[in-house]
Amino acid sequence: MNHEEIEISVKNFNLWYADNQALKNINLDIPRRKITALIGPSGCGKTSFIRCLNRMNDLIPTVRTEGEMLLNNENINHKDVDVVSLRKKVGMVFQKPNPFPSSVFENVAYGPRIHGEKNKQQLAQIVEESLKNAALWDEVSDRIDRSALSLSGGQQQRLCIARTLAVQPDIILLDEPCSALDPISTSKIEDLMVKLKEQYTIIIVTHNMQQAARVSDYTAFFLHGKIIEFDETKKLFKKPKEKSTEDYITGRFG
Repeated sequence: MNHEEIEISVKNFNLWYADNQALKNINLDIPRRKITALIGPSGCGKTSFIRCLNRMNDLIPTVRTEGEMLLNNENINHKDVDVVSLRKKVGMVFQKPNPFPSSVFENVAYGPRIHGEKNKQQLAQIVEESLKNAALWDEVSDRIDRSALSLSGGQQQRLCIARTLAVQPDIILLDEPCSALDPISTSKIEDLMVKLKEQYTIIIVTHNMQQAARVSDYTAFFLHGKIIEFDETKKLFKKPKEKSTEDYITGRFG
């Protein structure tokens, strides 16, 4: 991977919750405008890792970290980093769709408003564009003033993706975005991810091996807080170098 192709570079990164070390000496280069999947059994550090990328773990008082996470060569854990603008650059979509209890429009306009956009026409344009980019506009354009909670689970999850896109991030973190969804909604979100990587760097945590194989360009296998193996997805699934990777992806454990 050329240096220009790397968006995030993680070096000797460790994380503790009080005395419990959740991430151990993580080294990983995440390529720009590709989909990187993080796989591994529950509790192996995948979600802890992506929560570090937009400093969501700052909200937990017992957390401490050491090592570097460089986003375009800047250490995101440096005390001078403005966390609000970091989270604008690095958007996150959670496992369960979490729309606000307001209209579809207000959900998507929320981020741009917080960042100072007041022009109504401009907001309407951002909302429409974000919903189109999240492959949702055709389904909701006639009920944009209705409550977001009236949408189906799959639509709510795409709405949360639209809400993330509305602030024009560089990176989208998806923490098991399809685990609560049916196969048809899942396939829509997978198609959407493949389309979005033309403009965004995407990191997805998934327990679904087929999903990782279908959508991602690169895969990192986590186990007990460490990265056991990282490679192009095709290589990692066809010919893993480590026995534990092979055991996990073939379903022998985990």
